[in-house]
Amino acid sequence: MTEGLGIPQWRSLNAQERALAYSPSKALPDGDLTPYIEAYVKDSAAIYAAHPNMQTLHYGDSPTQTIDLFVPDTTAPAPLVIYIHGGYWQALSKLESTFAAQGFLDNGIAFAAVDYTLAPDASLIQIEEECVRAVQHLYEHEEHSKFDKSRIALCGSSAGAHLVAMTCINLPFEPKCAVLLSGIYDLEPLIGTYVNDPLHLNVETARHSSPIHHDLSRFPKALLAYGEIETDEFKRQSRAFAALLSDAECLEIPTRNHFDIVYDISNESALAARVFELVRTA
Repeated sequence: MTEGLGIPQWRSLNAQERALAYSPSKALPDGDLTPYIEAYVKDSAAIYAAHPNMQTLHYGDSPTQTIDLFVPDTTAPAPLVIYIHGGYWQALSKLESTFAAQGFLDNGIAFAAVDYTLAPDASLIQIEEECVRAVQHLYEHEEHSKFDKSRIALCGSSAGAHLVAMTCINLPFEPKCAVLLSGIYDLEPLIGTYVNDPLHLNVETARHSSPIHHDLSRFPKALLAYGEIETDEFKRQSRAFAALLSDAECLEIPTRNHFDIVYDISNESALAARVFELVRTA
């Protein structure tokens, strides 16, 4: 790998500098991510209220091993977007992750929000395995919603983008496309930072859980995007990972940051239009 592919500028940073580079809120003008989390909660609650007949599916025995599924009112099998939330593998849940559902439903696309066990109650490898199980459950039980299993798209933001990438690598089938927002695909820079406190990654486990160190020859068509208002390291990680994929586009979204870019996957933005096109035609 070379610096032209976004190679490890982070190796010249000490642990404190890496912690700042991988703290996405540091790119915000006031450094406060609270309003964005509050918006996730409020907007997701509105989706649940508007869709009381959504289905909660269980892909395991744990209360966290569930999927909330929203299905459009269509007669033909619908494409399906499976969304995996971020939160640095240690925060948030599906309950704050359904705010994008209505835009997909309005465009005839089913939407599923995956829950998983958070660190430190689960290791990162266990979290990755749970996400694979969740997607497999939907794939093997399409009767839940009559969705088109040939048009399954995986989407995630931040740590969720990492989990989507690892899920695509480890699934026994190939999703039609992946939408990866502001993700992290090389985890080694996190060692020695506060992010790693509940993860307990060492060099070996960080590399094992880093998509850049896996065979990407069967990775599905991918759309990567990050906000204009992001740290340099998050921007670099997206560009570097896109460069390793055989069929990928990577976009910087003007005026967006690490926390609000997720709204652009299903609203009236140019990014949403591209996502809808990929999901429908993939």
